[in-house]
Amino acid sequence: MRLNHFDLNLLVALDALLAEQSTTRAGKRVNLSQPAMSCALARLRSYFNDPLLSQVGRNLVPTPLGASLVQPVRELLLRTEATLDSRPIFDPATARRTFKLLMSDYVSTVLMAEVTTRAERIAPHLSFEVLPLGLNSVSAIESGDVDLLLMPEQFLPHGIRSEVLFEEHYVCVAWSGNPLVGERITRAQYLQLGHVVARPGAHPQRQPAVDELFFQREGLERRLETIVGEFSVLPQYVLGSTRIATMHSRLAHLYAGYMPLKVLPMPFELPILREAAAWNRHRDQDLGLAWLRNLFKTTAEQLARAPITHSGERPARASRARPRRRARAAI
Repeated sequence: MRLNHFDLNLLVALDALLAEQSTTRAGKRVNLSQPAMSCALARLRSYFNDPLLSQVGRNLVPTPLGASLVQPVRELLLRTEATLDSRPIFDPATARRTFKLLMSDYVSTVLMAEVTTRAERIAPHLSFEVLPLGLNSVSAIESGDVDLLLMPEQFLPHGIRSEVLFEEHYVCVAWSGNPLVGERITRAQYLQLGHVVARPGAHPQRQPAVDELFFQREGLERRLETIVGEFSVLPQYVLGSTRIATMHSRLAHLYAGYMPLKVLPMPFELPILREAAAWNRHRDQDLGLAWLRNLFKTTAEQLARAPITHSGERPARASRARPRRRARAAI
C-alpha cells in the first residue's frame, strides 16, 4: 500500500491544524515547533493542491476542502489509535495508563472518589485526570480528547455509546435552624423561600441542572437568590439562612452527616436522574476502558445498596472524606 507516497504523520499535523486554526497552537498540541508545523502545513498544501487554511486577519480559516477534511481525518486517527491500542487482555494489576474523564463535582464526590480508592488497590499503576463538564463536553468524547464522559443520560445526544451507571432522586435541603422550615415543606413554602441553585461550568451560558429544567418546563418560578458553579457548595450557602436548595439525595445525605442540615422530601415529583457514562464508538474494543466502566458501575451499585445511617452518613467513602466547608459562622 503506497498511499501515493503520503507521510501519514502529516495527518496528525493536519488534524491539529484544523482543530486549532493556528500553527503555534497546533504545534503545542502535537509537540512540534511553530516552524516545523508551518513546514508540515506547506507539505499538506502541496499534496492536496489547496491552501487548506487561509489567513484571515490573525486567524487561519479552513477552506471548503479543509473544512470537509475535519471529520474524516479525525475519524481516521481515532480508528488508527484504537487499532494500535488493541491488546488481547487487560491486566489491571500491571497496566500503566492515564484515563481522562469529564464529570460534575457531584459525580466526582459521590462516586469517583470511591472509584479511585478501589482502583488504587487493584490497579496501582493507573492514574486519572478528572475534568469539569463544559459546553463542549460531548464534542470532547466525539473527538476522542477524553476517555469517558459522565453526565445525565438526557443530555447525551442520540446514538452516542453510553450506559446508565445509577439512578438518583432529588431532595430539599435547609439549615437545621431555619425557623421557616419544619420536618416537611409544602409547595407554597418551597416556591416562597429563597433558593440556592447550581449551574456547573465556568461558561456564562452554562447548562441548567435537571431540577431547574423541570421547573422551567412546568412554568414554576423559584426565588433564585444565589447561583453557584458547583453542586457540592450548595449546603454551605443555606447554613445560617432561611434559603433552601434542591440537591441530589446522595450528596445531601453525605453533607448532612457533617453539617447541621435538614434533608426533606421534595413537594414536587421531579424526574429521576439517570447518570450515564459515554465513550467514543471507536473505543468499543478498548479492554481497559471496558474494565473502568465496569468498575464505575459495580461501585455505584454497591454504594446504592449501602444503608444511610440516621445521621445521614453513608458508610465507606463518606466516613473517610469530609466535605470541604467554608470558614464562616452560622448565624
